Order: sequence, then structure tokens, then C-alpha cells
Amino acid sequence: MNRNVERVRDALSELIKAALVSDDGRSLAYREAARGQLAALAAEPPDPASLRMEGAWTLAIQEAERPERAPEQGRVNLTLPRQPPFDLDALLAPGFDVDAAVEQIRRIASTG
Repeated sequence: MNRNVERVRDALSELIKAALVSDDGRSLAYREAARGQLAALAAEPPDPASLRMEGAWTLAIQEAERPERAPEQGRVNLTLPRQPPFDLDALLAPGFDVDAAVEQIRRIASTG
């Protein structure tokens, strides 16, 4: 896996974990981690030609679903769509709202 995919996957994974975790304190920690990773991405944007968002999204879901995280998850049943809810430009935008993104993931995860 190339470094750009890993970086985007990691940021998306933090957003997914923030959406799924039941504990508000843990959710806040995941949101802060996502903010840091998104800032790093914006400071050094990946070449869009070097990654597929669908692939990074799928890998992020797999990371967030790791069995050891199951006990802390409880808000929604993870039935996330195959298509990412955000494109790369949205993730890199200066006004990207992490809290709204987490709520969007919760909504699509609970509705499939």
C-alpha cells in the first residue's frame, strides 16, 4: 500500500471510530486524532492520481472494525456503504467539519 493511501485511510478510520464508539470521551479523542491527521494531509496533500478513495475508505472500515475495538463500539451497527461519503477535496478543504463528518458517518452507518 502506498503512503498516500495509508494517510487517507488513517484519517478516515479515526472518523469512523469516532462515529461508532459509545463513550463520548473516546469519541472526542478519535475526533482530535482525525483533526490532526487531516491537518497533516492538508499541509502535504496527496496526489489524487496516487490513490482511490474507495480503496482508502474500505481499508478504513476494516481498520475501524478490528475485533479488539468491538467492546467500545455500540452506537450503530456498522453497515457502511462501499462509496466514501467524502471525496479527497472535501477532506482537504479548510472548512472540513469533523463533527459533522462523524454525524454523517453515524447516519449512513445506521441506515446502511
